[in-house]
Amino acid sequence: MSTSATPPAKKLVDDFSLEMTGKDVEALEAAAHLIPQGTRINVTFLGNEDLDMRTNAAASVRRLGFDPVPHISARRISSESELTDFLQALKEAAAPTKVFAVGGDPETPMGPYEDSLSLIETGLFPQYGITEVNIAGYPEGTPVIADDVLWDHLQRKDRALKEQGLDGIILTQFSFDTDPVTQWISDVRNHGVDLTIRVGVPGPAGIKRLLNYAQRFGVASSAGIAKKYGLSLTNLLGTAGPDRFINDLASELTEASGDVKLHFYTFGGLSATAEWIQDFRR
Repeated sequence: MSTSATPPAKKLVDDFSLEMTGKDVEALEAAAHLIPQGTRINVTFLGNEDLDMRTNAAASVRRLGFDPVPHISARRISSESELTDFLQALKEAAAPTKVFAVGGDPETPMGPYEDSLSLIETGLFPQYGITEVNIAGYPEGTPVIADDVLWDHLQRKDRALKEQGLDGIILTQFSFDTDPVTQWISDVRNHGVDLTIRVGVPGPAGIKRLLNYAQRFGVASSAGIAKKYGLSLTNLLGTAGPDRFINDLASELTEASGDVKLHFYTFGGLSATAEWIQDFRR
């Protein structure tokens, strides 16, 4: 049972987005009745999935009445022809108007694209009906990219999108602490970037699983931060939802924050996340 949402938090949860993998089609079908029609659903680009699986997942999102946002991992694309084949397959199967361009995990690129900026700079997206490109944001930084490089690339991606007439959204890594998130949002605006920001939030999940994901992605999870979020480090068998985080974030945003929404990482499952959101908004 989650803590009730404050009025600002209820507004913040409006127009949320969700995330699934290419293997989650059955889970999405089971959760579909819990999710508002037209909801954005991101489809990840994992190394253990092939292009057909990702395309079929995007098609299922569209078939079920949702808005697919396929991920494209720059470093996992082996050639320009693979990129164009994927974009064409997506267009035919799901007709997405939005994609999420991300660098990806491999240390060495498998082809000509080193990062999401190189994907955007191909100029290919508009040719396949894409009108909006989502890009990654890191409120707590990332151990593999220096902060000055992150800021430089964010501004360059913002300019490249605007030059091509594309809408852009910054989708962030999740966090357990609102303080670095609100500071980072302020820094984004001070860098002259006015894109909508979707703050990444972990859906309800087991505490041990949440902490494992935090360690994997370099998310701060000290005892003090964990307590603030509602995690018990002495009871790893318990579960936790993001109610405190969302209520706190909603209270800390200002007009200067610009357009801010939420993106849920469904670590505990699509149905569990969708049910939690319904309960939180009551």
